[in-house]
Amino acid sequence: MGLPFIGELLTFLWYFKIVGQPDEFIESKRRRYGDGVGMYRTYLFGSPAIIGCSPEFNKFVFQSHDLFPVKWPTIELFGHNSLAGVSGKPHTRLRTYVSNAINKPDALRKVCKLVQPHIVSSLRSWADKGKVKALDEVKKVTFENIGNMFVSFKPGPMFDVLDKLIVALVEGVRAQPLKIPGTAYYHAFQCRKKLAAVFREELEKRKRTSNLVSEKKSDLMEGLMNMTDEEGKLLSDEEVLDNIVTLVIAAYDSTALAITMALYYIAKSPHVLKRLRVVDETIRMANVNPFTFRYAKDDVNYQGFKIPKNWQIMLWIRYLHTDPKNFDDPMNFNPDRWDVPAKPGTYQVFGGGARICPGSMLAKMQIAIFIHHLVIGYKWELKNPNAKIMYLPNPKPVDGVEISFSTL
Repeated sequence: MGLPFIGELLTFLWYFKIVGQPDEFIESKRRRYGDGVGMYRTYLFGSPAIIGCSPEFNKFVFQSHDLFPVKWPTIELFGHNSLAGVSGKPHTRLRTYVSNAINKPDALRKVCKLVQPHIVSSLRSWADKGKVKALDEVKKVTFENIGNMFVSFKPGPMFDVLDKLIVALVEGVRAQPLKIPGTAYYHAFQCRKKLAAVFREELEKRKRTSNLVSEKKSDLMEGLMNMTDEEGKLLSDEEVLDNIVTLVIAAYDSTALAITMALYYIAKSPHVLKRLRVVDETIRMANVNPFTFRYAKDDVNYQGFKIPKNWQIMLWIRYLHTDPKNFDDPMNFNPDRWDVPAKPGTYQVFGGGARICPGSMLAKMQIAIFIHHLVIGYKWELKNPNAKIMYLPNPKPVDGVEISFSTL
């Protein structure tokens, strides 16, 4: 389980950050201990843990929420009152609202009308520039859309400030949770406080003008402010803030990364433009969320093995998508693989069970719209096709996907 206190952190960083071979972290365990039942003991992120890397075990955990509640070691960065932190009725109530607001057909139609003009306009500007860093440009248009839908923020200097705060916060999500100056987690925590202050100012402004019809907004923050439970009680200010911070980060960061990786993979395999399942293959390969966290509420027996009470459970989602047992030639970008349904439990990009991502359709729709307009009107080439991939906090080429970009 590694060294005292830090456990296998150095091994984790070696594979993810130094040599750039994240799947070797699991492969090394398979070579040493065999496949077993798809779980291994470790010590990471300040806690003894079980790593789950098989479809069967991950499905068992996802569908047994009473046995394995959510417990992120870095939950302070999301907020204890957020959708990522609460359970039971509060989670159900929040999830239902968010899903209805952004993931249902009527909501998606409205979102499509909102985001499409921004995407079209952005792509035209890329062509005018001729050369762009795709990650930066995608983040701009994605944040413009998410900021508008969720908080009615308009483009301006504040966007750049928020982007820097969000990037720093995300870098702390999968870091050792140490509040020591100089660490990634400490910096992320400070940025989280600044981010919350920005949204708190917006919240207070809305409360002051709540009686003015002209100031009413139909965005996600307004909906959270007006949410009530079965007793008619509104969410507290902290509940609204924790959730809007978490939802903006989740919707913005993951979607922007997935779109950027679509540009990257398609540029490397231009023949796939005639394929219909590019979105699914992009999300599988991008692995924006490489692993997620639960904990054992009590001692649990799984196929004869004991999972000790209070141990952390790390569901290694990434490895499901890169394991040759689950996908043939898994590191090859091949949308044709989706002509046949994936093996049960092997495709878990949005999690599973009662806590499956409520914004999955929103993310897929934005990616699909982006790719649609890209392929019908533009061509692009990677400036650095052999750029290394960095894997922490999320996978992306180190050059930010620099491309030459022009109209067809």
